[in-house]
Amino acid sequence: MALTLDGAVAQLGHRHSPKRRSAASRLRRLAGPAAGPALMEALQREVRDARTWETQYQIVMALGTCGHRAALGMLRDLAQRPFEATTVYVALGDAVVRLSAPDGTVDSLRWCLGAGTPMLADGALRAVAVQRLTLDGATIDHVLDFLGPLDPLDGLRFWAAVAAAGWTGPRVRGFLQECMAGPRADVADAATSSLQGKYLTQAVSFGASC
Repeated sequence: MALTLDGAVAQLGHRHSPKRRSAASRLRRLAGPAAGPALMEALQREVRDARTWETQYQIVMALGTCGHRAALGMLRDLAQRPFEATTVYVALGDAVVRLSAPDGTVDSLRWCLGAGTPMLADGALRAVAVQRLTLDGATIDHVLDFLGPLDPLDGLRFWAAVAAAGWTGPRVRGFLQECMAGPRADVADAATSSLQGKYLTQAVSFGASC
């Protein structure tokens, strides 16, 4: 039987990390705002143990999906700390952008891109793509300026290529055409779909659940 929101909140305090991770994953799916304070407390405890990075990831993602904006400052602080498991940065970038939308999307996206942590940028771009967030022309240019110097094999282009289904302009088209001709099949597939004005459905579905 699936955990209720109250049951999942209670399980965040379980002594075994897999149980805590399962609770956070459940709260992520429920996306109930009431879970926010408990998730914040759980994350503060969890980050003391580098071994539980998978649980940390799920708690951060749950904070993002439940819309607990009070966590934004803490998540930004954590994003500037060293994590051995860099996947945690993906969740942090994703959650920071989610919790900033819609009014603070641009500032948070630029902050993530400028932090010097590639996986943080990856998570931020994933949030933009999965939520199909609207970006102004200047911010799109900023994203493309950020991606321009990267090696063609760099996976950071993927989520931008997915998100670009909702972007317009000759520079966007040029970026997508470059991605189509590049060496990464996943990026090329995303770009092909975006050039047709369609979000790569399987990518968006995967990004929302991973």
